[in-house]
Amino acid sequence: MNIGYACLALGVPGSELKSCTLKNAQEERLVSLIGHNLDSLNKLIDYNIRSGIKLFRISSDLIPFGSSVAEDLPWQDIYAETLTSTGRKILDAGMRVSMHPGQYTVLNSRDRTVVDRARRDLDYHAKVLDCLGLGPRHKIVLHVGGVYGDKRQALKRFVSHYRHLDSAVQSRLVLENDDRSFHIGDVLETAMSTGSPVVYDNLHNAVNPVDKSCKDLEWITRCRETWQEDDGCQKIHFSQQHPHKRPGAHSDSIRIDAFLDFHKQLSGEGIDIML
Repeated sequence: MNIGYACLALGVPGSELKSCTLKNAQEERLVSLIGHNLDSLNKLIDYNIRSGIKLFRISSDLIPFGSSVAEDLPWQDIYAETLTSTGRKILDAGMRVSMHPGQYTVLNSRDRTVVDRARRDLDYHAKVLDCLGLGPRHKIVLHVGGVYGDKRQALKRFVSHYRHLDSAVQSRLVLENDDRSFHIGDVLETAMSTGSPVVYDNLHNAVNPVDKSCKDLEWITRCRETWQEDDGCQKIHFSQQHPHKRPGAHSDSIRIDAFLDFHKQLSGEGIDIML
């Protein structure tokens, strides 16, 4: 069992990512930003290794405009040595990384332009992991998307569009329940059609449950059945409610007593927990 964190380490100097406005996204500027961000990633990986952290989410902002303006920029060639070196560190340390496209990557949209944009963004995420030399155990986490007034049709659209994704995306894609539209039951049903593993998120289930009588451990057990040997061990998300924000908003830190109670339920299970 490994416990990890997402994207940023405030205590690691020089590890922040940089970007720019679209207006300033000229090739020279982008190449410079990408170089900085890859150096930042390398510092985060070094920090994780020193700290014994074996689970980490790489920010989707690693390559600014990676699925649009920088899509045809040969950053993978320019920084091939850096990417290879960082990827080797990840593998040698036995670290597992993931990526999580944002809310605008909506594969089940009714708008073909939005779907095409989502496919390009997923291709970008797979390209980052490929360039690091990381296989299908290193996952891309995605929500199902929007309901658009008809949940059944929205789920069918997701499955239909999934079937047109590149194999490099399909082999890495895992589905996560969200806090508003698609509960864990919807996601498990969808995964039966796509063959994708399911990541269970405890906070999302707390605010968007399918069955309030089912405990976290029951859903985690059901999700485990979707994970195959090639996927690596099961991965789940754990977070807590922010006391002053909307339901589903993550707290700024983890209350340790509540987490330890949750952790005890999983004792002996081969599960990776992303905080």
